[in-house]
Amino acid sequence: MALINENYLKLPGSYLFSEIARRVEAYKNANPEANIIRLGIGDVTKPLPEAVIAGLHSAVDEMASEATFKGYGPEQGYDFLLEKIIEFDFKARGVELAVDEIFVSDGSKSDTANFQEIFSQNTRIAITDPVYPVYVDSNVMAGRSGTLGADGKWSDMVYIPCTAENGFVPQLPTEKVDLIYLCFPNNPTGTTINKTELKKWVDYAKANQAIILYDAAYEAYIQEDDVPHSIYEIEGAKAVAIEFRSFSKNAGFTGTRCSYVVVPKEVMGYTEAGEPVEINKLWNRRHCTKFNGVPYIIQKGAEAVYTEAGQAQIKALVAYYMNNAKMIREGVASTGIEVFGGVNAPYIWLKTPEGMDSWSFFDKLLTEVNIVGTPGVGFGPSGEGYFRLTAFGSKENTEEAIRRFTTEFKL
Repeated sequence: MALINENYLKLPGSYLFSEIARRVEAYKNANPEANIIRLGIGDVTKPLPEAVIAGLHSAVDEMASEATFKGYGPEQGYDFLLEKIIEFDFKARGVELAVDEIFVSDGSKSDTANFQEIFSQNTRIAITDPVYPVYVDSNVMAGRSGTLGADGKWSDMVYIPCTAENGFVPQLPTEKVDLIYLCFPNNPTGTTINKTELKKWVDYAKANQAIILYDAAYEAYIQEDDVPHSIYEIEGAKAVAIEFRSFSKNAGFTGTRCSYVVVPKEVMGYTEAGEPVEINKLWNRRHCTKFNGVPYIIQKGAEAVYTEAGQAQIKALVAYYMNNAKMIREGVASTGIEVFGGVNAPYIWLKTPEGMDSWSFFDKLLTEVNIVGTPGVGFGPSGEGYFRLTAFGSKENTEEAIRRFTTEFKL
């Protein structure tokens, strides 16, 4: 008898964005004439930067010649990319890293979902709420969640509410936890914390022998000076933090797939006997066993991000989407609806009007003005009564969406 992992049966019926896609498709089939504007999923719409395209073409040509053909590469990534990552993303901010502390992979979604595998099933998990669903679901699959309560919370997870009432600044747990998921700039709220607040988390992790899993996929969108681009800008963080980065949102790699994880050798986990073990070695073993590496062609495209032209082009992409974010933020605010985010991130988080719940507001926007967003409750119980819009559409679609939105909700 092939017994299943019954933790999968604990998961809600469908992944959040699959449910959104299902509802949109049903509405579209019933209303084929509807001009639907999608501001829900965080997928970019502009093409890859020219420098990246040139890098990809050059690599394809190399694969056509026996002299330059590449087969299996190093699972951790080619040095030509690792060295550029260190130079541009970390050394420029005063952070020293070695090439064997970085692991190139196919996406931060995969990495943040997979990293929990190297920890004990008894590991106590802390998550901010609302939160990117993958952090929660991957731990449910691993059997760390307990049971799902009527309040939308898993019994064995520690929830740290981030709402308008506390300025979306997570407060330190009142109980001891082992693994902490933080995401800044935050998905879904679009908010950030400053260096002083982040230092509190680093100090907590050090005091409790905990590890922070820090998702910095949106760091390229930071505009304000006191917002850290990397957790390693905080003193002591290299001893307690793993950082996740992605080329998806700064360089348009959502369909091209390339990211990386930083695992400093100083970060330690512990055996039941209390003996320290390098997390870097464990992740390297897992990575090499289950992953054959990002294709050479893709890594050459990612390397092109760090050329002079590439840097200018990704800055222009970020500016394009942040202009959309400003447009959405100001448009929503003009209706009197309370709005957050959109300053250091491409996400706008708003309070649903008239006390509507998140899914009711989703249906209202879809059916009445043909705009797709994301219900806040899909990101956790503290997301109820909130709604997320993304700035990744075209400028023209964003302008039209805000025209519809402000007309519908004009006070």
